[in-house]
Amino acid sequence: MTIDKATPICPLCERPIPPHARQSLHHLIPKLRGGKGGPVVLLHQICHNEIHATLSEAELARSYNTPQALRSHPRLAKFIGWVAKRPPDFHSKTPKKRR
Repeated sequence: MTIDKATPICPLCERPIPPHARQSLHHLIPKLRGGKGGPVVLLHQICHNEIHATLSEAELARSYNTPQALRSHPRLAKFIGWVAKRPPDFHSKTPKKRR
């Protein structure tokens, strides 16, 4: 797979997001916690799913509202290490919430 310079990079796993990959926008501050109209980042869908399986809306708003903070969470750090070994367009089901 060839990745060109215009291909966005996922701010969680730092892998390229090819146009055909499953992807979604993540509100850094959840909409229900005052983030409507606030900053969003484009993520792989699998990365977005893992964030919401790991953290509550309150935790996201209070402590994990930047890509750097998200990457520092122990479970997300472990996930990033695992998903980094997968192709940029990799997707699988996310395990149930483990809060």
